[in-house]
Amino acid sequence: MKKTIIMAAAVAMLCGCAKKSDNPLFNEFTAPYGIAPFSEITIEHYREGMLKGMEEQKAEIEAIVNNTEEPTFENTIAAMDRSGELMRKVRGTFSPLSSSNSTDEMRALEKELSPMFSSHSDDIYMNAELFARVKAVYEQREGLGLNAEQQKVLENIYDRFVNSGAELSDEQKAKLRELNKELSMLQLTFSQNLLHETNNTFVTVDNIEELAGLPEANIAAAAKMAEQNGQAGKWMFNMQRPSCNPVLQYCENRELREKVYNAYYNRGNQDNDYDNKAISAKIVALRLEKARLMGFDNYAQLALDSRMAKTPEAVYALLDQVWTPAVKKAKEEIEDIRQEIRKEGKSFEPAGWDYMYYLDKAKKAKYAVDEQQVREYLEINNVMQGVFYVANKLYGLTFKEITSEVPSYEPTAKAYEVIDRDGTTLAIFYSDNFPRESKRAGAWCTSFRGQSYEGDERIIPIVINCCNMTAAADGAPALQSIDNVETIFHEFGHALHSFMRDVKYNGASGVERDFVELPSQINEHWAFHPEVLAVYAKHYKTGEIIPMELVKKIDESSKYGQGFATVEYLAASLSDMDLHVLTEIPENLNVMDFEAQKLAERGIPQQILPRYRMTNFSHTMGGGYTAGYYSYMWAEVLDADAFDAFAETGDIFNQEVAAAFRKYVLTPGGIDDGMTMYKAFRGREPKIDALLRNRGL
Repeated sequence: MKKTIIMAAAVAMLCGCAKKSDNPLFNEFTAPYGIAPFSEITIEHYREGMLKGMEEQKAEIEAIVNNTEEPTFENTIAAMDRSGELMRKVRGTFSPLSSSNSTDEMRALEKELSPMFSSHSDDIYMNAELFARVKAVYEQREGLGLNAEQQKVLENIYDRFVNSGAELSDEQKAKLRELNKELSMLQLTFSQNLLHETNNTFVTVDNIEELAGLPEANIAAAAKMAEQNGQAGKWMFNMQRPSCNPVLQYCENRELREKVYNAYYNRGNQDNDYDNKAISAKIVALRLEKARLMGFDNYAQLALDSRMAKTPEAVYALLDQVWTPAVKKAKEEIEDIRQEIRKEGKSFEPAGWDYMYYLDKAKKAKYAVDEQQVREYLEINNVMQGVFYVANKLYGLTFKEITSEVPSYEPTAKAYEVIDRDGTTLAIFYSDNFPRESKRAGAWCTSFRGQSYEGDERIIPIVINCCNMTAAADGAPALQSIDNVETIFHEFGHALHSFMRDVKYNGASGVERDFVELPSQINEHWAFHPEVLAVYAKHYKTGEIIPMELVKKIDESSKYGQGFATVEYLAASLSDMDLHVLTEIPENLNVMDFEAQKLAERGIPQQILPRYRMTNFSHTMGGGYTAGYYSYMWAEVLDADAFDAFAETGDIFNQEVAAAFRKYVLTPGGIDDGMTMYKAFRGREPKIDALLRNRGL
């Protein structure tokens, strides 16, 4: 089999050391595929590596600035793009572990280095002499004969200088440095507080009778958690969704549901050492101050300037368009819930902790579909085979498990060689599916190494999907919910994007924040298609393929509950925007009160809270999706319309459409802006019709 070169020989030269170092990060990784020797790297190695990485990049930047030749694309822009290779290597190894296998030492190192990273970045992008060289190249760009990727890298680097304050006065730059440093530390503290709250907030049950209705697998998992926490003979639930969600969906005990509900939604809002209210308010205030310094009226304007949406008005136009039909649908669901309560001979008004429980009952009554029955066909290893089947049918990829052949950072994670249609190795993929105390909540895709080039040879990416799926308990199978299966397909869509990216320059690898969810969300569309279910949905005991009658029920019921799902998502998105369009910060801002007031003004049903409350909303307060949580809905317009391109042909695996999607969306990285890439694929701009239809709105 032809192999793509996967090692970068320049690493040793970048480290400035011909002989082997005691620090593995300073050596070429000699394990298969250039994977890091995780078990050999200590916290001191990471500290030393990141400090040396910053030192080396500083020297590389000084060399560009001191170059006496006229600025050119090669000696300025390409040189900048290449700089920082050691730091990319070290941070690429450390960062995925800090979110999935975090330790006290790692969290302490993050806090130690956070202000240094902020200052290091500012030193580069506020360097007046460096900016002068970049600007000189930028102003000549039309006559340089650059290809599309080079043009985009030049534009991205120039824009980053401008957006990082390169054109500010020295006094303003000094102020911006202070703001950046303080924001980076606050965002990190917020995230670390949330990790602690999620994994160390427990609801403990003494009597098994209180767990009536909860599936046996979840009861066993709760008993195991209690035993691990010195509470043998009891049952404990933490605030990871695989632990707490089944309580909200299945437990007959209303008081227990209320306890779990309040514990989950009040993470970071418990007036303890890990409270995030004041931190969140300070983050919002500093972001506004930064936006004003940069010449914007509010932070949302600054954040959206480089995204597809461009303006807050465009974001609100989309969210408001969906809000009204979503609330209408949610109110219909609440009436169904009331009927289910009355069926039990009760008369109380439903609260938030009743929604999932009674909606599940209403769904069974309407569609005769029992999710517990469906779970028996959704064993996680089989689900992964379904994910791989779709990738093979669409793009010709195959997956060879190599877990025993490569270094492991986590015993439960599996490793695969991703082989392209022509037999070349396209990527390495780690699948890390189960929760643990050291892993943050949620699901995400990241990488130990991004795709790049060494000369003309493509360096393959090493990609990780981190999820928090339902784990097996005491030898039982790891059976998943419908939502979990959709999440697995979603994150694998991000992985496909990372596998297939093929760009020459680091600066052309990224896409707009509101485009990045297109590859992930479109991949969800195949998860429950009958042809795909026939491949992976096999009963965990008998191996029987899921009956078509049950498949039909799943399809018929798939839109039920979309009122709740859409409103809780939109509520979070609107809260994110509302805070970041502020042009003045209210005195003594309480982010929880602000959130509640704004949503009440919009008429949110009292039974629904935002998917994330502000004190546990890591997407926005952690910095990744600031004024950007709307991106999932923005991208859903794209993904729903894009899937129609397949459906319209009568073949959801249409090879011409798949090839076009790969060519115009998955492969180019950020060589073009998102709408240009989308129109190249679809032949037109997207329409919202498919989104509203898919959500039953």
